[in-house]
Amino acid sequence: MSREFRLQDPGEGIHEAEIVEINVAAGDRVEEDDTVLAVETDKATTELPSPYSGTVETIAVQVGDLVQVGDLLMSFADEPGDASQGAAEGEQAESKKESQEEPNEESREGSRQQAQRTSSGHPEARTAAKQPRGDEAENPPRRDDSAGPVPASPSTRRLARELGVELADLEGSGPAGRVLAEDVRGFAERGRAAKPKRAGKAGPERAAPEAPAAPEGLPDFSRWGEIERVPLRSVRRATAQAMARAWSEIPHVMHHDLADITELEHFRRGHAAQVEAAGGKLTLTVLVIKAAVAALKTFPRFNASLDIEDDSIIVKHYYHVGVAVDTEQGLLVPVLRDADRKSVVELAIELLELAERARDGALAPEDMQGGTFTLTNVGGIGGTLFTPIIRHPEAAILGLGRAELQPVAAGDSDDPRLTARLRLPLCLAFDHRINDGADAARFTNQLIEGLADPESLLLSA
Repeated sequence: MSREFRLQDPGEGIHEAEIVEINVAAGDRVEEDDTVLAVETDKATTELPSPYSGTVETIAVQVGDLVQVGDLLMSFADEPGDASQGAAEGEQAESKKESQEEPNEESREGSRQQAQRTSSGHPEARTAAKQPRGDEAENPPRRDDSAGPVPASPSTRRLARELGVELADLEGSGPAGRVLAEDVRGFAERGRAAKPKRAGKAGPERAAPEAPAAPEGLPDFSRWGEIERVPLRSVRRATAQAMARAWSEIPHVMHHDLADITELEHFRRGHAAQVEAAGGKLTLTVLVIKAAVAALKTFPRFNASLDIEDDSIIVKHYYHVGVAVDTEQGLLVPVLRDADRKSVVELAIELLELAERARDGALAPEDMQGGTFTLTNVGGIGGTLFTPIIRHPEAAILGLGRAELQPVAAGDSDDPRLTARLRLPLCLAFDHRINDGADAARFTNQLIEGLADPESLLLSA
């Protein structure tokens, strides 16, 4: 019997992965712990070691396949030392077969007559041979799971999950039995049409509630011009799923304000060379992290998560700040752990190292897990302001726009004067189930005060 290698649960709520690299071929000899596959889960690429030493018998996946926990990845041929076990299993099966009751002579004669009628072209026999039993007509036989994963594209698998269709129940109409999106929709429609009406507690029969309609498909865009279809892969797909979940589950409220960072920018420029000599980069993001952590300590419900099942707010007494990094693969969010316990220089060094690893695709899954609050800064690219989406299951995210010199009125109505100040747009997106607008205003006010007076901020942080 072959030894199977299936996708194990990587934890952290991850249930699926994309195959991004296959390092072996059928017939290759591998040793235990040799890397045989690479998968991408939760925006991180992970190498999978072989659980066995032996010869690769079959590979059940291809690059680009989306696999679920428990899906077969590959199988390994039995080692010579396993032959005795296989022989023993064969003997047990043979013994069981021989122990079954022999059919009597009358049964064998009936079988021979039926076979003769079928092979001679008897009309009734042909009809009976083609006609499935009633239960098979309504419920086609389920595909044997031991044959490996059902061939289907990631988008088809996602559609099947949305419609509650098991791919193993379908017979694909695509090449080599590949299940197509129209197969899934057709199966779902047939299932709804086959649902019987049911009688109510009293009175005549009434129709059962209809299942949710299948999502309306996109139009054929090629009718109006040339198109290109680009697969939703890797980081882009993970981001799409995470953002859709966050937007649908978290009631977002956006609080906007402006921070005067004139003095903060003088401080940053004055100490940039010192931090660079230590191996870091003193950016505006690093300084905002320090101010944000101070505000989180004062308003801890922005450093929390909501447990709907338990009707409770989980307040975290640690401060792990995620920082969004723009990479060629897409947006990645490595986490700066224990930001409250680190100096500005330490944060500058660590953030630079995490950002470089993110752009090189070298982040480990744990580098992007466990965040309690997120900061995203698009000011270096451009844009006056934007409204970020909270990362589930966090309670808030702070977005930074582009800092600009602006005229600011000072004095009073009797003695007004204009001065040029460097002002930074802020957007605090927060979960309205955990915090209210007044809480957000107070949180942002403290943040602004800290940014306006960097020396006091760093002395108290």
